[in-house]
Amino acid sequence: MGSRSGRYSPPAAAAPARTGDTWAPAASAAIRPGVVTDTEGGGACTSNFVFTSGDRTFIGQAAHCGGTGDATETDGCDSGTVDVGTTVTIRAADGTDRTGTLAYSSWVAMQAAGETDPDTCAFNDFALVEIAPEDTGDVNPSLPVYGGPTALDRNGLGSGDLVYSFGNSPLRLGIEALGPKVGINVSDTGGGRNHDVYTLTPGVPGDSGSAFVDGSGAAFGVLSTLNLAPLPASNGVIDLAHALDYAAANGDVGDVELALGTEPFTSGPAAGLPVPALPALPALPALGG
Repeated sequence: MGSRSGRYSPPAAAAPARTGDTWAPAASAAIRPGVVTDTEGGGACTSNFVFTSGDRTFIGQAAHCGGTGDATETDGCDSGTVDVGTTVTIRAADGTDRTGTLAYSSWVAMQAAGETDPDTCAFNDFALVEIAPEDTGDVNPSLPVYGGPTALDRNGLGSGDLVYSFGNSPLRLGIEALGPKVGINVSDTGGGRNHDVYTLTPGVPGDSGSAFVDGSGAAFGVLSTLNLAPLPASNGVIDLAHALDYAAANGDVGDVELALGTEPFTSGPAAGLPVPALPALPALPALGG
């Protein structure tokens, strides 16, 4: 049981050019993982990773960032959502607003396909915002604070494995020290489509869509929900590899690939952040015999 962790509706309110496979410098890139995306008709979320498909460039967010229903609507197969083609404002790191377009939404794709698998419906919460061609020269795929990602994780996580993330909710009022988070993976559900993780401070509204990497910097997930049960205050993190596989089979975005960071991954900046203890899991009921 849970609710969407990141849809937050706020009150009304020059990097070197990219050439070929090169990116803008990480230190000055205006568009990078962790910038806020604001979907017209939906809400504001934190972006995750940068992706490419041919000559197209995308930044990822959670599909529910385009949700039009209540925050408790987490089943992508029957929840209200904006359509592909909707305008998404990218709140760039240089203080400017860039105009992107919702190019893929797992919620839209599942509803169009008539998806009925309950695990897929519950744990496929991923979208791609296409960056306008005139803005692609201002993009860098490196994660703030940590660097990377170093790869796409397809091996899954073990209980107690360290995880790293960066949130950028407007509720944090721009206080950068509150952005980086270190935590642990508690358990996997939905056939590996979802990871329940604990961080010292759980994701809050506006953090949804945040990138999660493992201890080697490999990208494994996207923040989706704030869990109320059975693990209170944990976050549900959808599995990125599963989400990309679904997009390849059901989206209209071609062969989408994760863009690797130009900066090496390091957990060093998080060394001073306390790691939460692995929580006691609920006791299983006794089996009759």
